[in-house]
Parts: sequence; structure tokens; C-alpha cells
Amino acid sequence: MPDADIQLPAQVTATGLGPWPGQDPVEATRIIRGELGSPHLPFLAELPDRGVGADAIGRTASLLVDLAVDVQPHGWRIVDRPGRDLVRARSALSTDINVLADIAGEEDSAADEFKVQLRGPLSLAAGLHLHNGERALIDYGARRDIAASLAAGVGEHLTKVSAAVPGARLVVQLDEPDIASVLAGTIPTSSGYRTLRSIAGHEVAELWRVVIDALREAGAAEIAIAVPEIEAPFERILSAGADAIAVPLRALTTRQWEQLAEAVEAGKRLWAGALQADGPDGVPKASAVVESVRRPWQQLGLPLAALGTLRVTPSGGLEKQPPAAATEVLTRLTQVADGLNQLALG
Repeated sequence: MPDADIQLPAQVTATGLGPWPGQDPVEATRIIRGELGSPHLPFLAELPDRGVGADAIGRTASLLVDLAVDVQPHGWRIVDRPGRDLVRARSALSTDINVLADIAGEEDSAADEFKVQLRGPLSLAAGLHLHNGERALIDYGARRDIAASLAAGVGEHLTKVSAAVPGARLVVQLDEPDIASVLAGTIPTSSGYRTLRSIAGHEVAELWRVVIDALREAGAAEIAIAVPEIEAPFERILSAGADAIAVPLRALTTRQWEQLAEAVEAGKRLWAGALQADGPDGVPKASAVVESVRRPWQQLGLPLAALGTLRVTPSGGLEKQPPAAATEVLTRLTQVADGLNQLALG
């Protein structure tokens, strides 16, 4: 589907990638919405410390239609009927949305946008196991079934989120942390003695497109695919119809920067994972992060005025950070956004 009708904001905005420390959704939601007020992008926190069902695989698998999952010793497995682990995952997600509705309803001015994160269909297939214990990624039919099932389930999910934040522009982040290994054929089998066969790039783009089309139909105004920087398949992301690429900046090659520049010039967005929160010196200064974005941006010949297409994010999830440090990261990201906006305005 063409993306020409998407209106890009005129200023840099900040957001987080989803994972957050602790087990209290009320505290997490208050902090995130407090730090990422408009024009920034608050998000539905993922709290993996809560245990089974709060992990990224279980959380997304809870949305699948006509595919039940449960936890086995080797991880999440597709099963014949829902078990207690799936019920727990659905309950946790429902609680989070209810908390969001309560807190958003107390605010004097609602956020203009809101983001949810989902595990993308390829990494989801790599994280789910079949009845025989092998990863679902190994089977062509299973890969297609998982993508179709996820596509069927996202509509109800976005409807619930939209009801919790009425009037907000919905943004969806599809996380594909395993995509380089999926494409390279380096994901181990369940036995660990072999690796799964690589998945062709055209199939990857096709499965993404299935989910992206369903998200658009469900009302998503912007869809980003988040990938690691190593062997990131930018061209496949764009061919699948995503509006944005989310990627850490810390190890991008010159060629990757050139690809990102081409995407920006074509009207796509870059979610720049510019702030590394887990470094030895703690949260970096805003000025240093601004410079780490400005330098390659200008070296590629991109105008500073085009910085307004950026979102700035941490380079990874914040679930392993102390809560105070995670909060500081969001504060710093808004400062980085302010600094880049000043450059954009000249």
C-alpha cells in the first residue's frame, strides 16, 4: 500500500522500544506518559520481569487467532488447546490496556500518538515450537499460518488500545530481533546440532506484508520494523510497505547509512537507536548523542531541515536498567530530540 498520504511531523520526537524494568504496569505507564508527553511517542510498556506470558514471544502469541500456545521446557509451543500460560499472557496484556485507559483518562491533555510493540512474524516463528519440539520457522506452512494468525489478531488488539487512548494516532513497532539469523540460516535446531535453512528474502517481505496490511486495515497510522544493525535488510523492510526502519546506529556501515539516506529521501522515516544506555559511563550526554546523529546525516548530504523525519530511541530495550536509569534515558531522549530540532530549525 502506498504511503504518500502519511504526514510526517515537522519535528524530531522521542520514544522507547518497549521493554521496561519492574513488574508494576501502573508505575511504568505513569513514568512513560510523564516523560514522553506530546509531541513525543509514549508506548505500552513490556514488563518481562513479571514472568511467563510477559515475555515478547508470549505477549504477541496471545494475539494469535486459531493457534494456541503453551510453555514447555524448551519454550513456547503451539498446542491443540489453550493452557494456563496463554491465559496468563492474555490476562497480563488486558491488565496493561486497562491501566493505560485509567491513567490516560486522568490526563488533562491526551497524547497525540501512542505506540504498541509486537514480535514480527519471522522472529515469532523462530520463537515458537511445533508439536515435535522443532522451531516453527522450519516449516513453510507453519510460517504462513503464524503470519496469517497474527494478522487476524491485530485488529481486536488495536481496537482495545484505541479505546484506551481515544483520538490518539496509533503507531505499531514490529520487532524482528532474529531476522539476520533467519535470512542467513544460522538459527539452531531444537537439538542444537544443526541450523535451520535460511528463509528467502522475498518470503520474508511477503510475510511482513501480510501483517502490515492487516495493521493498516485495523487503523495503524505508522508501522515500523525494528531490526538489529548487523545485516539489517533495509530494502526488504521497505519493499514490504513499512513506513519506518528502527535500527541502532552504533555499528552501521557507510553502505547502511547510504541505504537509510535513500529511504529518508523517498519519504520513509528513520527511528534512530542513538542512545546506548548500557555503556560503562551510564547515560550519555545529550550533546554527544545529537552529534552522533548530525555527523553522518550531514556527511551523506541530507539537509538538517530533514531531521524532522526522525524518531530517536534507545539502542535497545531498558528492561535490565534500574527504574531510575530507564527514566533518565527517556528524559535524555527528549533532550536529544530538542537538540536535533534546534539544528533542523537552523
